[in-house]
Amino acid sequence: MDLRHHEDFGPGTGSLPPRAWYAASDAAALSLNGTWRFRLSATADAEDESFAAPGHDRATWGEITVPGHWVLQGHGSPHYTNQLYPFPVDPPRVPTDNPTGDHLRTFDLPSDWPASGTTVLRFDGVESCARVWLNGTELGDFKGSRLPHEFDVGALLRPQGNVLAVRVHQWSSGSYLEDQDQWWLPGIFRDVTLLHRPEDCVGAHFVHASYDHRAGTGTLRVDADTQGRADAQGRTDAQGRVTVAELGIDVATGEAVTVPVEPWTAETPRLYDGVLATAGERIPLRIGFRTVAVEDGLIKVNGRPLLFRGVNRHEFHPRTGRALDLATMRADILLMKRHNINAVRTSHYPPHPAFLDLCDELGLWVIDECDLETHGFQAIRWRGNPVDDDRWTPALLDRAARMVERDKNHPSVVIWSLGNECGTGRGLTAMAEWIRARDDSRLLHYEGDRSCADTGMYARMYADHAEVERIGRGEDEGPERRRQLPFVLCEYGHAMGNGPGGLSEYQRLFETYERIQGGFIWEWIDHGLAHPSYEYAYGGDFGEELHDGNFVCDGLVLPDRTPSPGLVEYKKVIEPVRIEGGGHEGAVQITNLYDFATLDHLSFTWSYERDGVRVADGTLAVPATGPGERAEVKLPSAPRCDPGGETQWTVRAVLAWDTAWAERGHVVAWAQFTDESGVSPAVVGGTAPVRDEGRIALGPALFDARGTLLALDGLEIEDLRLDVWRAPTDNDNGMPWRPEPSPAARWRALGLDRMQHRLDAVELAEDALVVRTRVAPAASDLGLRVAYRWQSDGSRLLLALEVEPEGEWSVPLPRVGIRFGLPGASGPVRWFGGGPGEAYPDTRAASMTGVWESDVDAMQTPYVRPQENGARPGLRWAEIGGLRIDTGDRPWFTARRWTTEQLDAARHRTDLTPGDTVWVNLDIDQQGIGTGSCGPGALPEHQLHARPERLEVTFSTAVTRGNGAARH
Repeated sequence: MDLRHHEDFGPGTGSLPPRAWYAASDAAALSLNGTWRFRLSATADAEDESFAAPGHDRATWGEITVPGHWVLQGHGSPHYTNQLYPFPVDPPRVPTDNPTGDHLRTFDLPSDWPASGTTVLRFDGVESCARVWLNGTELGDFKGSRLPHEFDVGALLRPQGNVLAVRVHQWSSGSYLEDQDQWWLPGIFRDVTLLHRPEDCVGAHFVHASYDHRAGTGTLRVDADTQGRADAQGRTDAQGRVTVAELGIDVATGEAVTVPVEPWTAETPRLYDGVLATAGERIPLRIGFRTVAVEDGLIKVNGRPLLFRGVNRHEFHPRTGRALDLATMRADILLMKRHNINAVRTSHYPPHPAFLDLCDELGLWVIDECDLETHGFQAIRWRGNPVDDDRWTPALLDRAARMVERDKNHPSVVIWSLGNECGTGRGLTAMAEWIRARDDSRLLHYEGDRSCADTGMYARMYADHAEVERIGRGEDEGPERRRQLPFVLCEYGHAMGNGPGGLSEYQRLFETYERIQGGFIWEWIDHGLAHPSYEYAYGGDFGEELHDGNFVCDGLVLPDRTPSPGLVEYKKVIEPVRIEGGGHEGAVQITNLYDFATLDHLSFTWSYERDGVRVADGTLAVPATGPGERAEVKLPSAPRCDPGGETQWTVRAVLAWDTAWAERGHVVAWAQFTDESGVSPAVVGGTAPVRDEGRIALGPALFDARGTLLALDGLEIEDLRLDVWRAPTDNDNGMPWRPEPSPAARWRALGLDRMQHRLDAVELAEDALVVRTRVAPAASDLGLRVAYRWQSDGSRLLLALEVEPEGEWSVPLPRVGIRFGLPGASGPVRWFGGGPGEAYPDTRAASMTGVWESDVDAMQTPYVRPQENGARPGLRWAEIGGLRIDTGDRPWFTARRWTTEQLDAARHRTDLTPGDTVWVNLDIDQQGIGTGSCGPGALPEHQLHARPERLEVTFSTAVTRGNGAARH
């Protein structure tokens, strides 16, 4: 079969061998980024190749920005699938309907461009197949979208009027190898650069910088393909020279030298500036000394085991897709560092190389993953899977080599990954063998082969807590070799929408069992594309025939990089310092959970609060504490406060000085300890309800004849009733490919979204109004008996709510509590309880008890697909729209300008229109969140099963609050 270049099995033709990337040298360079001329065709061969020749008429062509994707610049549309190929699976052939973008760039050489040597044209990323011409001469073609390709163009360049032509096909045989969970976004999306290569320049080079933790020394050897000439002192060295002034190193390439050094770690990213020089070129080196090994069944760096507090990271921007600038990359890493993240898996391809420079500089452990995923073959039971077809092996090896050669000099890269979700096959083994032969200083990762035949570690995705614990105990089944390997959850905690839940329970397992060396949350950012109608779009919003909806929005930060509550929760869960109360004579225990760093870079502060308000503060003197060590520190005597309030300590660990990633005072860890519990508010009964003209009055409250609360001191209150429904979260909705129904599907099947309320009795007692109802779904004999007992002391109103389930409930409830509306409510919301952000039963580690203030709109989390959000736990009191709420039962508090039903019906943020009524939920309890969108659901202890419940709440207004207002 005679296959065209974009449909053959090979990786391409004409490219130079891969080599290490570096940001700059003293050789000349010219960026070709910017505005290019552009023409889009519907098929791969709709236009001939005459456009590549100088002088071609481009009058009808448009313009496009490079780096960029044409589908994000008005030419065609993006397409999202998670697993399935959006075209027939017939490898290596692709559809005739194949959007093809012709790109043209005319440029002049700078006047001082060197005449000697040669010049290389470098593409850092093109999706999915490119064919390249310069001045009418074809240079070659290539696949491997997230990998660099270079061409020697020195003989073709002219001083002026150079014409660079690039034809890019959206679909190619390479698309079968790039079925990652992301948008399909064709185009030249990374840098295009001309690099002068002087005579006697540096070619490929490999920096070997190991560290001996016993001796405290580093050994440096730089292997390089260089051509040296005599230097100013008359020395000659055919291999060039390596100098590191700070360490007094001046050696020939290929020569090893051992000197005392400070090691590189993600916690202490010590880099040494060096130079690799020949007579023709000087290349800066950023050298980090560290050694990676598996010892005693554990991943160790510099002799110490690691605990990955990691995240998977796709490259993404809501307006530019995978075309990221340096500022965005740096912003990502700063956010990660500020949220205690110490590791990144570059899912599922090598990132822009500048990102790894930043990881070296700022300190992150990196699993560098090859640009390889064939997940769509799972749908046809892996028939024809390229990784088990020898015809594809050259392309696989090319991808492995281009990753390793490009990134091998980064100390942050501690693990190579063969790819993701490719099944198993001979091609993967060939890749593993090649990588080990080229670089045996790092571990190999691949999750898809449970035999671990090609890897140095055992990895799993989305294993539930019970399985992880079995693995930690060594009770997992499987090959004996695998049971001796360190274990990492390369994906867990699916951060889709509200969540992920259950992270604290995972972290306890990581810290309990040495073999379990942490994990990587899926994933960093929601891939919501900016859209004029929807604010942010997801799969299906561009008319895709086959898509996976909002499964592409599963990040710890929202599309605009605002941290989600999930990221705030993760920061708290993975704190590298644990602060615990209960020590001897009121002392706190402080445990250093860093792998390498002492606590010298932190200061510790305390504050003492009464009813959420700080009354005193100070600092704690914490002794020198090394990694893994614990110190006990005595708190000062508690300040004197008026009796009857709720008092607590808050201890924080903050940066003692400015760092490269955060300023002095940045909070790294914190904890709160109750000193004295508050006094529960109470209302003494005594006021009798009075029926008058179809209304019932009780103190300041007015009810209708059916016992429905209408107003309190003239403040209108709407439709106060029991509520059990919430707009299902993505995790409630679960995974569509699972055979068992999701929690949300079970809720809807039972009818919990359409509960009916039957009035059974309205009883006027001497000191109370009692309203009895039954709340139940249609077509079911299950129900909830509800009693509302209203009492008043003449100024305040007490509700004692009792809920009693009837029938055999086998389905957990979404929530249970009361909901009511406050028409016309405005102004800020103040509350004493958990905050400042949202929390749920299994996502509340980061909820801090205090007095908080917000407006209603800011209390909403703007998930790309609207869903249940915004709950604050542990409410003591709240003030909202003129109403004050007091309770000793610490319910969950939610306020929003739309009903749950409206939230449930919305598919995009723009579907929600704020109304004049603020709807308040006070929940006795909520169902946990879990990670059921791709992983385990809520743990049993966080499931809300129907059981007898009780809630007491006191309502008052500014008119009648009296002593209630003074109490705080």
